[in-house]
Amino acid sequence: MTFLPIVGRELRVAARRRLTYWGRALFALLAIVIGVFVYLVNYGSGSLFFAQGLFATLVWLAACYCLFSGVGFTADSLSEEKREGTLGLLFLTDLRGYDVILGKLAATSVSGFYAVLALFPMLAVPLLLGSLTVGEFWRVVLVLVLTALFSLAAAILVSALSRSRRKARTGAFFLLLLFGAGLPAAAGLILLLTSSHRRALAEHVLVPCPFYALVQAGDSFYRAGMRHFWWSAGLIHGLTWLFLWLAALVVPHSWQDRPAEARGQRLREAWQSWIYGNAGQRKSFRARLLGLNPVCWLASRARIKPVLVWAALAIAAGFWAWGCALAGSEWYNEGVYFPTAILLNSILKLWVASEAGRQFAEDRHSGALELVVSTPLSVKEILRGQWLALRRQFLGPLLVVIAVELVFLAASLQRESFQAQPLNPVLWLAGIVMLAADVVALGWVGMWEAMTAKKPNHVTGKTIARILVAPWVLYIAFAILTAFLLEEPGQRSPLHWHFFVGLWFVLGLLTDAGFSVGAALHLRRSFRTLALQRFAPTPSPLGRLFRGRAKANAGI
Repeated sequence: MTFLPIVGRELRVAARRRLTYWGRALFALLAIVIGVFVYLVNYGSGSLFFAQGLFATLVWLAACYCLFSGVGFTADSLSEEKREGTLGLLFLTDLRGYDVILGKLAATSVSGFYAVLALFPMLAVPLLLGSLTVGEFWRVVLVLVLTALFSLAAAILVSALSRSRRKARTGAFFLLLLFGAGLPAAAGLILLLTSSHRRALAEHVLVPCPFYALVQAGDSFYRAGMRHFWWSAGLIHGLTWLFLWLAALVVPHSWQDRPAEARGQRLREAWQSWIYGNAGQRKSFRARLLGLNPVCWLASRARIKPVLVWAALAIAAGFWAWGCALAGSEWYNEGVYFPTAILLNSILKLWVASEAGRQFAEDRHSGALELVVSTPLSVKEILRGQWLALRRQFLGPLLVVIAVELVFLAASLQRESFQAQPLNPVLWLAGIVMLAADVVALGWVGMWEAMTAKKPNHVTGKTIARILVAPWVLYIAFAILTAFLLEEPGQRSPLHWHFFVGLWFVLGLLTDAGFSVGAALHLRRSFRTLALQRFAPTPSPLGRLFRGRAKANAGI
């Protein structure tokens, strides 16, 4: 028998995919663009400042990408096979669990891993400029590679334990978030709430964190104690193999349907009753929402969704109250208000982006959306039902967040130092307006992406990229180019804060308006066609060309 046969096959298949080549080229181009931006920011500051800024920017962006790459590449690799019923067919042969795990790992991650490798030549530019040593460069490269493998292994373990796409991706995200942000937060709490002699305990908590290894890879930290770096890198590498080993043990048994035990059945029934309500509650809830809009009922059957949003806000309020009790009057200042508002806005926007197109994407993938469009419901009613479901889940929390930010603004206006800076109230009001505009745009674009994306996994990422990422990219590009063209070295900048705030606000509103209006128009015109597209796939441009020539030759 060939050693690791699935790995060899999947690598050959991945080598033929266009994404393998285009992804690598696009990431290399992105690194070059970031390098140009960093150069323009540090224009006139010398090559050393440019090299340090470029290296720090690329390294931390690459580290965040590597840490969460498993969510996009391997989190749904095995759970998708379970849903489609094809995972069990692999074990009818003499394949082992490690064959399947390593094969799926190679199939789903090769394009992402090539993208990481494409960044390394750009990372070497600061090395040529003399801002870092050869040892520091290779230690950083080692940590990035280990972080990517760690993320892929952790996500494939969660996928082996899951069947639902949403649960697999959510579980992988929170597991990686635990190592990336949870461990540093725990170490910070240890240092904050205990005496200084607990510093060693905080460092031990940080050892499995990839970001800790990245910091320890720097020359200054490495010379102070190289064992910290190697312990962290070794533990991350060991956890990677542990996750793969556990996944190989689990996957031969996780695809089988087993008779439900009495205790497990009771737990599942209790969980279902908690999410959807008991029989009487479901009946009254269904009657009420079906009379309002059937699509609204279809997207709102999980009654716990609004509760989860309120629970997240309650947890944030609890942390804020804890900080208030700990710091006292020092807690009431703009240094706390601004980060709190940014955190609340980010949580709400990301949550709306994940929910806006989820129902349409899943129904389109399973074929249920074809049944929806075959009913007497018009496209306008279908879209209205989805908006009603989103309003039921997010309208109350959105109004509460806006009210909290207005309270923060009113409290800040009582301080003379805040009143002396006209920028501060303008930023608050612009942020509140942008929150409402972004939520509306995320709703429309999420629904449109759900109807056009090839896989449901891509809907949320594309929605976030268009509404939340694109305006910042445009803002940074315009701000840097404008400053580069108008400012002269050694002279005061002619651009004031009015320009930069206005640029951010206008670009954000234009992006929201452009994408949301376009999505709304396309949805109203093409919703039924897109709902049936999975059964009549659109031919490639080359196929359309030959089809047009064939019709012309036939005289059609």
